[in-house]
Amino acid sequence: MKENVLKKISIASFVIAVAFFGYIVYASKMPSYMSSDPKACINCHVMNTQYATWQHSSHAREAVCVDCHLPRDGFFSKYKAKTIDGWNHSKAFTMNTYDHAMKISDDGAKRVQANCISCHKSIASTITSNADKYHNYDDPEVATGRRCWECHKSVPHGKVRAINTTPNNLGVKEVK
Repeated sequence: MKENVLKKISIASFVIAVAFFGYIVYASKMPSYMSSDPKACINCHVMNTQYATWQHSSHAREAVCVDCHLPRDGFFSKYKAKTIDGWNHSKAFTMNTYDHAMKISDDGAKRVQANCISCHKSIASTITSNADKYHNYDDPEVATGRRCWECHKSVPHGKVRAINTTPNNLGVKEVK
């Protein structure tokens, strides 16, 4: 008799755990994070401004979030970065430890820089070969290697990212 009750409790616990996991997957929109859809990036409201400014940029016609922010050298490195970033984001948002002035991580910045150079390799190689004409090498920042967005601040997220510069950013409206 006790074995029968214990078996029923075990099965009920398992069913509850599976149902709870299913709810977590549904509520967090977890499957969307496996896609390349930019709307997955606005599952968390803190990214609405970045999404809204991207929508109105030149990059919106050519690239989605993952094209710039994730490695492009293979399936494994892309999903490894997605996993690490996803864990860090969910932990920060759940524990409310993120800085409200969103800043890219060092690893994320390296990925974006590599992708800028990769997509714009003809321009990057011209600038590199003619660097003395375009950059001041007396500036120590240039000598150590500046990031593309240090000069190109308005690409692709605009110069200023704030509520007053992105109308409707709290209820982001998809541009069609």
